[in-house]
Amino acid sequence: MGQIASTTGIRGATGVAPDAGPAREPRSRWRPVILAVTCLLIAGFGSASSGLLLMRLSAQESALHAQARDTNELRVRIAALNAKITSDPDWVSIASATELAVVTIETAGGLGSGWVVRSDAFGGDVVTNFHVIAEALEAGDAEVRVRQADRSFPGTITIADRANDLALVRVAVPLQALKTATTRPQLGAPVMVVGSPLGLAGTVSVGVVSGHRSVGGSDYIQFSAPISPGNSGGPVVDRDGRVVAVASAKFEGDGVEGLSLAIPIQNVCTLLPVCTHP
Repeated sequence: MGQIASTTGIRGATGVAPDAGPAREPRSRWRPVILAVTCLLIAGFGSASSGLLLMRLSAQESALHAQARDTNELRVRIAALNAKITSDPDWVSIASATELAVVTIETAGGLGSGWVVRSDAFGGDVVTNFHVIAEALEAGDAEVRVRQADRSFPGTITIADRANDLALVRVAVPLQALKTATTRPQLGAPVMVVGSPLGLAGTVSVGVVSGHRSVGGSDYIQFSAPISPGNSGGPVVDRDGRVVAVASAKFEGDGVEGLSLAIPIQNVCTLLPVCTHP
């Protein structure tokens, strides 16, 4: 008779496990590494791009600073040129406006210069130095000869101040008068002298105020414009054509140049109360 085999009685049989579906693939260890490298590359590229951008911005900023510096330097140079143009006196115009108010005063023994300080319908008053008219006074003559351009007319000495080396001459002819300054010129201020050195009427020379001096107990303005015999009594005018002093003397000697002296107009106006201010 045959045997029926029992499924439970087979040795070594453990049974069959249920179907668990398809097996999972092993997780890759390279993925995080790849992602990290990618992030580093992106970060590095971003940093490099930022650095490049900063370098470009820095270069542009430097260029802008250089342009601004050049522009400022140009503005400074232009301002300096404008200041020079506006600060340089127009001596041509001043000489033209002044010459008709400056005269030559002649005596029997010499000559000097003078300028009209006041004028009216009846004539004018001319300021000069005492030493210009001293010889006429010593000869007992109160009359001098006054020349202006191509005209000549008599003048009468009305004030003679030996101590302060000033005099006033009256002419019966209306002449153009000069304005007088109200303050002393500063050191370095430009000035022009008008007069008749050696009888050469209408001669001008320019210079600057170089000092304020007391010489022999008298008050003077020192200036660098050259003067010669015949300039005495002539006006020293500023950039506006106003009289700041009366040319009176100069230092002489070997190697001495440009050391001229003039009586301040404030002293003149105090002693001769005929000044005309602007």
